Amino acid sequence: MTSPLYMLDLHRDRMLRAATYWGWTSAIEAISDSAGLQRLAEVVESFLAQHGKESAMRVKVLLNSEGHLSCEASTVPAVPLENLFPERLPAPGSSKQAGEPSEESPVEVLIDTTETPQSEYTHYKTTKRAMYDTARDRAGIAPADRKEVLLVNSKDGNIMEGSLTTPFFWRNDRWVTPPVSAKYSPENGSGGQDGTSRRWALERGLAVEEEVKADSIADGEPCWVSNGVRGFTFGRVRFDPAKTS
Repeated sequence: MTSPLYMLDLHRDRMLRAATYWGWTSAIEAISDSAGLQRLAEVVESFLAQHGKESAMRVKVLLNSEGHLSCEASTVPAVPLENLFPERLPAPGSSKQAGEPSEESPVEVLIDTTETPQSEYTHYKTTKRAMYDTARDRAGIAPADRKEVLLVNSKDGNIMEGSLTTPFFWRNDRWVTPPVSAKYSPENGSGGQDGTSRRWALERGLAVEEEVKADSIADGEPCWVSNGVRGFTFGRVRFDPAKTS
């Protein structure tokens, strides 16, 4: 189904995986199959019709155990199309080619100073976000800051994910992102989420899965971060937040 809503089908799939894990039968029925995707699209479109859709919007869709869908929204800056749907991610230091995302206004990427245990709530997208909020608090990130903080798995010191994004690092001449198991497992995967833009990138060969040790990351290292709101954004790791890009 063609939709102006960014990666709506992948967002639905992620919601469905979470509902399935927790056995929310009514929620599963509400968003399953093509009828469920159509229902989700209609709920979002109806919400936007009431709240205005002349500008770019971040829409948060909530699904409860009874299968009820609701929306919240806020305006966000517009994003270039090539950053939403890049043909490839450019190698570090290369000249920008057609179809590649813009590297303008890089995000400052920090590494959390406290490790985080993986759990169902770091694997599935839920409203329980204390681990992400506290990581951002430790990093001193305000809501409007162009900054991201990467969570580190307490099990093995691997990067799990960002507080709001999926990270991508350049390793062995290709972009890699921390692995995620198909279903939640306390032993397998990086412990992070199977994000929508992450799945999109992997399915199109923009990156591959590979463990990334936090201590393998260098100060000033270029990277990309992505999510289902702003697509793919260039970033640069900073060990000292006082430094500037």
